[in-house]
Amino acid sequence: MADTFTAVVIDQVDGKPKGQFRELSLSDLSDHDVLVEVAYSTLNYKDGLAFTGAGRIARRTPIIAGADLAGTVVESRSPDWKPGDRVVVNGFGMTETEGGGYTRFQRVKPEWLLRVPEGFSLEQAMAIGTAGYTAALCVLALEDWGTIATNSGEVVVSGAAGGVGSMAVSLLATRGYRVTASTGRAETHDYLRELGASDFIDRAALLEKGGALQKERWSGAIDTVGSTTLANIIAQTVYGGAVAACGLAGGADLSATVMPFILRGVALLGIDSVMTPMTKRVRAWDFLDQHLNRDHLSAMTRVEPMSNLPSLAEAILAGQIRGRVVIDVTQ
Repeated sequence: MADTFTAVVIDQVDGKPKGQFRELSLSDLSDHDVLVEVAYSTLNYKDGLAFTGAGRIARRTPIIAGADLAGTVVESRSPDWKPGDRVVVNGFGMTETEGGGYTRFQRVKPEWLLRVPEGFSLEQAMAIGTAGYTAALCVLALEDWGTIATNSGEVVVSGAAGGVGSMAVSLLATRGYRVTASTGRAETHDYLRELGASDFIDRAALLEKGGALQKERWSGAIDTVGSTTLANIIAQTVYGGAVAACGLAGGADLSATVMPFILRGVALLGIDSVMTPMTKRVRAWDFLDQHLNRDHLSAMTRVEPMSNLPSLAEAILAGQIRGRVVIDVTQ
């Protein structure tokens, strides 16, 4: 192992948390039981907020950034893991209270680790990352609720060209549902059609303040935006339908009424990916292994060196990133 390695560290710069490249050694890492040689991390909206300081994601500084990692176990004090095991970690406070994946090496708690399914390479595991795993949780929540069907009704995905949105469109289409993609970027329509979207709604149509109860349209929904978009989607969901909410790219507020819930029986399903129990994580990754179209995954993914993070972080906050960006931490 190298004596030193490059990592992205969130630290205070002029009184504001911001990402910086630093040379670290193993002694700089937390004393958790499993040492992982990281191959890849990924870029999420949350990572953009943390790196730029646009959002106060890091609850302590200095802290290594990166909400995901995929790599190989190097050392382990846990009987559950041994050198050579291929592993992935999503969430569990990485970048917030725990060191994350923008580093060549990281020490993690054994209970955070999940074995990479045999059907995925480490690069593919990070192409999925928190975004794909969250999308899987959303689809499973809607299917468990039981109102979406393959032969009737539309399922809308907001922020469809983003990471979670792209994964959700692909998974829903592969499962046989009729998917309507909400996006403000007309240039992404061909890309989203390739992933399985059958119709489109301009995001502007969901940003206009509407009534408490609107014309019923969606049998189900996956919302990555929040705020007015989520309020309108809820108001347009059919009787007994459900909305899986997992993001706040448009805002954390929700100006809505109880009318859709008490008059139409609409369900709002909150999806958390950070502290989800391991049983649900394993189910989501097994679901991805079985149902994620590998050609779709390739089409929505690009690999970038970690050295490009400053510009990538700005781009994802500006809504300029399509699909998934895998971060090669060796470059």
